[in-house]
Amino acid sequence: LSPAMHNAAFKALEINAEYKLFEVKPEELKSFLNNLDKSNILGLNVTIPYKEKVFGFVSLEPENSYLRQIGAINTVINKNGQLLGYNTDISGFSKHLKENIDPANKKVAIIGAGGAARAVSFALAKSAVKEISIFDIDNSKSENIRKMIRSLFADFLISVVNNIDDLQIKNKDLLINATPLGMKPRDPCPIEERQLHKDLFVYDLVYNPAETNLLKLAKKAGAKTSNGLGMLLYQGMQSFEIWTGKPAPKEVMQKALSGALK
Repeated sequence: LSPAMHNAAFKALEINAEYKLFEVKPEELKSFLNNLDKSNILGLNVTIPYKEKVFGFVSLEPENSYLRQIGAINTVINKNGQLLGYNTDISGFSKHLKENIDPANKKVAIIGAGGAARAVSFALAKSAVKEISIFDIDNSKSENIRKMIRSLFADFLISVVNNIDDLQIKNKDLLINATPLGMKPRDPCPIEERQLHKDLFVYDLVYNPAETNLLKLAKKAGAKTSNGLGMLLYQGMQSFEIWTGKPAPKEVMQKALSGALK
């Protein structure tokens, strides 16, 4: 989807550039990034599983120093041979969420504790949610997010649970799926249907398919829902502006995304 979105934007603004996918094996990551300044690649988006690994190869602008604690990068610009790292997932998620719900003072449950969850947790804490509970099958990842948030927001209420039932979704206002569960048709729903309720807003970072099993069950329970397509749009717009220095053509990019999904 990202190539369609960015290439439509380049065309609309008559920028002589192309966005394409590079499949990089783990053992090739270092040489790929080290050779960027010798290539004609202006910038990159970084996806799973490299959002955390790429951190060791980039510099940060002073105003983005907080990304050291977050430890996840999804956008890189090659600026005169220097690689600068950004995380547009943070603002992308925040902008799209606020179009749907005011997160202030909300109780939040997050499933998943990878790079996207790190960005989402930071965005939520910055938006003054009341509390966050996190579950991941790898408890150490959840614990790392808890420590990261407490280092940036000293008194923030964030807890790690060892069992998904302990998220106590019945008492939450906002549920976020930050795992890839739902991308495949046979993927199970990350939580049990009985935990969903009508006062819940369910946000699934998965955007393809447009409606995951989780979102279908949430709607059935009367909950309001959103997939992650809006987050993809807004993070893409910010990445585009970082690379080109020009305002991103929102409608063009939105139309290209919708067209690519059909």
